[in-house]
Amino acid sequence: MPPIDAEILARLQFAFTVAFHILFPTLTIGLAGFLVWFEARWLATHDEVWLRLYKFWVRIFALTFGMGVVSGIVLSYQFGTNWSEWSRITGPVLGPLIGFEVLTAFFLEAGFLGIMLFGWDKVGPRLHFLATCLVAFGTALSAFWILSANSWMQTPAGAELAAEGHFVVIDWLAVIFNPSFPWRFLHMTTAAYLTSAVVIAGVSALYLIAHNNRAIAAPAFSVAMWAVLALAPLQVFLGDQHGLNTFEHQPLKVAAMEGNWQTRVGAPLLLFAIPDSKAQKNHLEIGIP
Repeated sequence: MPPIDAEILARLQFAFTVAFHILFPTLTIGLAGFLVWFEARWLATHDEVWLRLYKFWVRIFALTFGMGVVSGIVLSYQFGTNWSEWSRITGPVLGPLIGFEVLTAFFLEAGFLGIMLFGWDKVGPRLHFLATCLVAFGTALSAFWILSANSWMQTPAGAELAAEGHFVVIDWLAVIFNPSFPWRFLHMTTAAYLTSAVVIAGVSALYLIAHNNRAIAAPAFSVAMWAVLALAPLQVFLGDQHGLNTFEHQPLKVAAMEGNWQTRVGAPLLLFAIPDSKAQKNHLEIGIP
């Protein structure tokens, strides 16, 4: 076990914060898309079931949005407090990317969220639907910028380390669309929609089992399960492509994830192992040849 020093404590704190934070933007991104579908169905059919579904899930969306904001602010502070030297070196690249997320995606979401929540009696239905669409677009745009920043940390491109000891951007397009970004972005956004579909299906199933509000639970369950049927195979494909991309650009990371200490042909697929970094071997290894 590594000694408990300042670095380990910083890692543990940041890991706890980011693990808590990611739950909320994941649901925010996915639920926004389902809200667009519910309101579109209501506008097309004038069936009150879809309007009731929208008003039920928009409350959950607002809660996850608020929690995502406050937990994300803590993350921003921890960049400077826990990783100040890293922030100094990468700041010219990652600072603008995170700033773009705030100035574009977050302002767009925050601006039209009020219409979504409180504008039913103040604007027409089509304008309200436009607000819902813009908020949904804002959630995806937020993921775009954050995943661009995260991907650049994995596969940096478009910037050079200057003599002053920090990165200088040479090509912003190369920075934003770095080699691992497309697959990371698609994989994460699909995961968000898939997670939200499972949550909607689970809540709807509880209502159906309890024979409570079946008129609105049944269509919500149907929509969610159709989404799972489409998204789950897509996520398998995207995950495989993301893995292949990681193997191309970060082979050592893949080797570490798969528990391979030596380069070899026909490495087994490890189902279980306890890695020993000092001895550079695995204990209790169970693998498929």
